[in-house]
Amino acid sequence: MYKPYEQKSATEEVLQGVVFAFFIVEMLIKMVALGVFGYLSNHWNKFDVFINSGKLLDYVLASFGIPWEISKALGPVRLMGREPSMRAMVKVLLDTAPMLANVLVLYIFIVHIFAVVGVQLWAGQLLNRCFLGEDIPAMYNMSLSPYYMSAFGEKVPFICSPDNKNGMLRCSDVPPYMEDGEICSSPAPHHVPELVPAVAGDSADTSCVNWNMYYNICRAGDLNPHMGAVSFDNIGYAWSTIFQVITLEGWAEIMFFVMDAHSFWSFVFFILVTIMGSFIMMNVCAVVIATQFSENMKTTTGDQGVGAGSIAHIFHKLSCWVEELYSRYYSRHNRVHPDGSRKDSSLIQAWIPFQRKLKRMVRSKLFDRVIMFVVFLSVLTMAIEHHKQPKELTSMLKICNNIFTFVFVVEMILKLMALSWRYFCDPNNIFDFAIVMISLWELIAKADGKMSVMRAFRLLRFVRLVHFLPYLKQQLLVLKITLQKAAVLCGLLVFFMLIFSVLGMQLFGDKFSYEAPNGDIITDRKNFDNLLWSMVTVFQILTLEDWNLVQSNAMAATSPWAALYFVALNVIGRHVLLNILVGIVVQSFQDRSTNEESISSVTDDETNSSSVLTQDCSAPEDKTAPTDTSDDYRSLSLIQRVLAWCKDHEEWSFYVFSPQNRFRVCLQRLISHTAFDHVILFFILLSCVTIAMERPEIDPQSMERWILDISNYVFSAVFLVEMIFKVLALGLLFGKENYCQSSWNMVDGLLVFLSFVDIFVSLASTGNNRLGILKVLRLLRTLRPLRVIKRAPKLKLAVEALIASVKPIGNIVLICCAFFFFFGILGVQLFKGKFYHCVGEDIRHINSKSDCLTANYLWKRKTYNFDSLPQALMALFVMYSKDGWMNVMYDGLDASEVDKQPVMNHNEWMLLFFIPFMVLSFVLLDMFVGVMVETFHHCQQEQKKGDEHSQKEAGEAGEDLSKVETPYYAHYSPIRQSIHTLCTSNFLDLFMTFIIVLSVLVMAFEHYNQPQWVEKLVEYSYHVATAILIIEVLLKLLAFGVLRFLNVSWNLLDVAIVIVSIISIIFNEMNVADAILINPSILRVFRILRLAQVLKAKKIRVLLKTIIKTLSQVGNICLLFMFFFFIYDALGVELFGKLECTEDNPCLALNRHANFKHFGKALLTLYQVCTGDNWSNIMKDTLRECHPGDNSCSSYLSWASPIYYSTFAVTAQFVLVNLVVAAIMQALEDSSVEEEAVHTEPAQPSPGESGTSSSTSRIRTAGPSE
Repeated sequence: MYKPYEQKSATEEVLQGVVFAFFIVEMLIKMVALGVFGYLSNHWNKFDVFINSGKLLDYVLASFGIPWEISKALGPVRLMGREPSMRAMVKVLLDTAPMLANVLVLYIFIVHIFAVVGVQLWAGQLLNRCFLGEDIPAMYNMSLSPYYMSAFGEKVPFICSPDNKNGMLRCSDVPPYMEDGEICSSPAPHHVPELVPAVAGDSADTSCVNWNMYYNICRAGDLNPHMGAVSFDNIGYAWSTIFQVITLEGWAEIMFFVMDAHSFWSFVFFILVTIMGSFIMMNVCAVVIATQFSENMKTTTGDQGVGAGSIAHIFHKLSCWVEELYSRYYSRHNRVHPDGSRKDSSLIQAWIPFQRKLKRMVRSKLFDRVIMFVVFLSVLTMAIEHHKQPKELTSMLKICNNIFTFVFVVEMILKLMALSWRYFCDPNNIFDFAIVMISLWELIAKADGKMSVMRAFRLLRFVRLVHFLPYLKQQLLVLKITLQKAAVLCGLLVFFMLIFSVLGMQLFGDKFSYEAPNGDIITDRKNFDNLLWSMVTVFQILTLEDWNLVQSNAMAATSPWAALYFVALNVIGRHVLLNILVGIVVQSFQDRSTNEESISSVTDDETNSSSVLTQDCSAPEDKTAPTDTSDDYRSLSLIQRVLAWCKDHEEWSFYVFSPQNRFRVCLQRLISHTAFDHVILFFILLSCVTIAMERPEIDPQSMERWILDISNYVFSAVFLVEMIFKVLALGLLFGKENYCQSSWNMVDGLLVFLSFVDIFVSLASTGNNRLGILKVLRLLRTLRPLRVIKRAPKLKLAVEALIASVKPIGNIVLICCAFFFFFGILGVQLFKGKFYHCVGEDIRHINSKSDCLTANYLWKRKTYNFDSLPQALMALFVMYSKDGWMNVMYDGLDASEVDKQPVMNHNEWMLLFFIPFMVLSFVLLDMFVGVMVETFHHCQQEQKKGDEHSQKEAGEAGEDLSKVETPYYAHYSPIRQSIHTLCTSNFLDLFMTFIIVLSVLVMAFEHYNQPQWVEKLVEYSYHVATAILIIEVLLKLLAFGVLRFLNVSWNLLDVAIVIVSIISIIFNEMNVADAILINPSILRVFRILRLAQVLKAKKIRVLLKTIIKTLSQVGNICLLFMFFFFIYDALGVELFGKLECTEDNPCLALNRHANFKHFGKALLTLYQVCTGDNWSNIMKDTLRECHPGDNSCSSYLSWASPIYYSTFAVTAQFVLVNLVVAAIMQALEDSSVEEEAVHTEPAQPSPGESGTSSSTSRIRTAGPSE
C-alpha cells in the first residue's frame, strides 16, 4: 500500500495511526512495569524508543508540510528485536564489527590511493567530445548536434583524445554520415550560394554530404558517461568510479573510455585495481567476516538453524501425533467393541500375513530400484520435451505420462496397504503422495500446462540414490546443514532488503521515468515505485547485476549524493551479510571434516589391531610357500617360451637395448642432464610464442605464414626426437621407470601425436576442401603449453593441488547439474515457445507472430530461452553466474503465450521461479568456496608436516643467538640519545601520521577546472611535507646508524618515498609532463603508502600480514592463471578470430577493444570474462546464426561457443578465484597465529619502529642480527 510519491488514502492514515498508538501504549506499559531505567537497560527497547520518537517527528514535520517519513524504513526492525534467533544473529554481527572496521580502514586506504591516481591522470578527460570546427548549422541551415553523438546517444559516447595525448580514438575516426541507409562521402560546398544550383542541377555530388567529417575539434564537453556518474573530475566521483570498478560491474566499459581518451596502457591501472581491490581486498573482507562469524557462533549459546530445522521438527511431531492418535483410536475401538473384534478376527488373521508380505515387498531393494527406474524414465520423457516437437512425440509423451501416473498410483496404494497410516510418517511418502494427487488431478481435469510443471518435482526422488555415492552424500549433507543454518540469515537478509526497499521508495520513488522519442512516458524496469519492484531492485543490486545503471539513474534523477545509498547497500548487504553465508558453508565443511577425523581415528585403531592379527596369522603361510626353480623349457610351447623370454627381458628397451647397452646408457645420461631439460623448455617457450602469434588474418602466401608453418614442423620434430630419446632410454611400457609410468610423460607423448595429426590435416586440407572442417584439429596445438607444467616445479605443485580438488569439485558440479536439471525441466514446462519477439521499427501494435510477419518484420527467438532442455541449461548457467540474469528474468515475466508478442510484466508470479533459483545459486557458489578452502587447508597441513623438523632446528639455533644484554645506544652522546628517544617515541609517529593525512587530504582537493589557489596550495603543501619527510629520515639515520636503519623494511619505504617525492618535484619544475609517458604528479600519491607504517593496531597488522602472505602465495596461482589463460586465449583466437561486427550482425559486447583478433586483445577479453563483466553478451555475440556467404562465421560455433565459455567460466570464476579465497583464509590463520606468538614474547622495538610496542620496552639488544 505504501507509495511515498502518492497522496495517502484515509484507510492508510488510520492504519498508521492505530499502529503508532499501539506501539506507544506498549512502550508506556513496559516502562510502568519495568521502570524507565529498567526498560532502557535493554538495547532493543532503546531502539523502540528511537523508532517511536522518529515517528513522532514524522507527524511534527507533516504538520509543517514536510512529508518525509524518517521512521518508515526502520519499522521492520521491530520484529527483529522480538525474534530470539534474529537477536542472536544481530549480536554475532555486532561482535564482528571491530574486525570489520579494520578491514574497512584498509579498504578505504586502497580505494583512496587509486582514486587520487585517477584524479591526477584523467581529471576532465572523459568529457572529451568531437565538436564542429565550423559553424555548420548556421552556414548550411542544417540541424546538427554541437558534438558528434552515435546512434545510441550518450549511452555509447564517442570519447576522443586530443592531439597531445596518446588515446586510441581520434576525431578522424568519426564514422561517416549516413542518410537513408547510404554512407555519405561528399564534402560540403564552401559557400551557401553555391549550394542552391548544385542541388538544383546535379544532386549526385552534394545530395549526400558527409557532415560528420566536420566534427574535427576534440575538447571537453559538459557531460560525463552514464549521465555524469562515471568520471575522475574530483575525489568524490573518483571514489564512486573506483568502487564500481572494484565490484567488477561495468569496469571494462570504464577502462575502454579511459583507453580511448588517454592511452592504451591505461588498462594496467584497471587490472591492478581489479586484482588488488576485488580479488584480494574484497576476498579478505569476505574471509575476515566469515572467520569472525564462525568463531563468534561457536562461542554463543543458542539454537542455530531455527528456520528449516524447526519446521522439520514440527513436521515430525505432527506425523508422530497422527500415528499416536491412530493407535489410540484402534485400541479404544477394540475395548469398546470386543464382540465386533472377534467377528473380524478371521479377516484380520487373513490380512496380517498378507500385509507383512506387502511390507517386505515395498521395503525391498528390488521394489525401490524398479520405482527409481520408472522415475528415471518419467524424468527422461520430460527432458525430451521441446518446442515445435512432432505430434507423434507429443502423443507418445502423453501415453507415457499416463502409464507412469498409473505406476505411481499403484505404488502409493501398495504402500498405504502395507504401512496404513504409518505411510504418512515418512516425509518422502508425503512428497510422493502430493505429486501423485497433482498428477491425477491433471489427468482428470485435463489441465494442460498449468499444473504439468509439478511433474518435474519427481526429479527430487533421485536424492534417494545418493547412498550409492558416499562422498556425494557427504556434500549433500553439508548443503542440508548449510541451508538449515542459513535460515535465520535469510530472514535477516529479507528484513535488510525490506528496510532498504522502503528507504529507496522514499528517495527514488516515481523518479526513474523518462520520455521516449514518440512522446510516451516510459518507466525504467529497475525502479523503486512500489514495494515489490523496490525489493526486486534491491535484490538485483545485491547480485551486482547492472547496479551501476541503477545508481547512475538515481544520481541523474536526484543528486550525486545518491551514490551513498548504493555504496551502503553494497557494503552492508553484499560484503557483510552475504559473506556470512561463506562462513556458514566453511563452518559446515569444517564440522564435517572434524567428525570424519574422529570416526577415522576410531576405525584406524580397529584396523591396526586387526592388521596385527592378520599379519601374525599370515606369517607362517609366507614361510611355507613352495618355490620351484626347475622349469623345463623344452616342455613349454612356443608361445609360453616367448612370454617367458619377454618376462625375463622386461628391463630391455623395446626388448633390444639392455640396461647395460652403451647407447641406452648415453641416452639416460643425456635426458637426466639439466641442460637437456633447459633446451626442451626453450623450444617449448618458442612454440608458445609462435602459438601466440597465430591469428586468422595472416595471408597464407606471406612470409610470416611460411615462418610459422616451418617453425611448427621444427618444434614437432624436436619434441618427437625428445620422445624417442626418452622411450629408448626408459622403455615404453615395461620396466621399473618406463616412459608411460609418468602421467606427465603420457601428456607429452599425446601432444607429440596430436602435433603430427595437426600437420597431416593441414597438409591434406590445403588441396581438398572436403577436409577443411578437420582444420578444427589445429586447436589441439594450443595444448602444447601443457608441457611447461612438468618443468616448472611451482606450477606443477599448484596443478597437482588443483587436481586433488577435482573429486570434491566434481561432486559440487554434480549437485549443480541436478539443480540445473530440475529448474531446466521446470523452465521448459513454463516457458517453451514463449521467448519469441518481433523485431522491427514500430512494434507498438504488434500482438502476435502473424501481425509481425504481416508487417514484414522479423519474428526472432531470444538467444537465452527455454525451448528445450539444452537451451534451458545454458540460460540457467548464465543466471547462475550472476551476469545477465535480469534480462532472462524480464523475458520470463513478459512471456505471454506461444506465438504471442511479449507484454511487459505479463506474469509477475514468475518471480517465484527466478528469485528462488538465484537464492539457491548463492549457496551453491559458496559450496565451491568451501571445497577449495578445505582442500587448500589440507594441502597446507601436509606441507607444514614436512617443514616442522627444519623449523624446530632453526628455532633452536636462533635461541642461542639472541641473548645479548648491552643496548647498542649505550655509548651515544646525550644529544644523539635524545634524538634516539624522539625517533622511538609515539610522538613522532603521531606527528608524521598527522602530516601525511593532511597532505593526502590536501591532495584530494585537486579537481578538474580547479582555481589557481588550490593548485598553489597543493604544490606548497607538497614541498613542506617532503621537507618534513627528509628531516625525519635524517634524524633516524643519525639515531640508528645506516646499517641498523636499512635493516628495517619500513625505513626502506620511507627512503623510497623521499626519493620519489624529490623526483616528482624536479619533474614538475622542469615541465616535462608531456614528454614522459606518465604524469609526474601521480608520484606524489606514493606518499600515502607511508600511512601503512602507522597502521600498527594488532588487528590491522594481522590484515597487512595476511595481504602480504597472500601476495606471496598467489604467485603459484598467478602462474596457474597465466597458463590457463594462454590455452584459452589461443583457442579463442582460432575459434572467434574471424568474427566481425556489422550492421547485419550487430554485437552487444564485442567491439574494438574486446575481441579475439589477436593474442593481446583476446587476453584482455578473457580477463573481462574471468571477472564476470558482461560475459553473457560476449557469448551471445559468438552464438550468431551463420548466413550464406558469411566467411567470418563457422558452423561449429553453435556448440563450440557454449562449451568454451562455460568451461572457462567454471574454471576461472568458480575454481581458480576461489583458490585465492582459500589462500587468503589460510594466510589470515597463519598471520593470527604469528601475531599471538609475537605478543606472548617480550616486546623489543626495532630501529625506526615506534608505537605501542616500543613504548613498553625501549631496550634494543645488540647481536649478529644487527
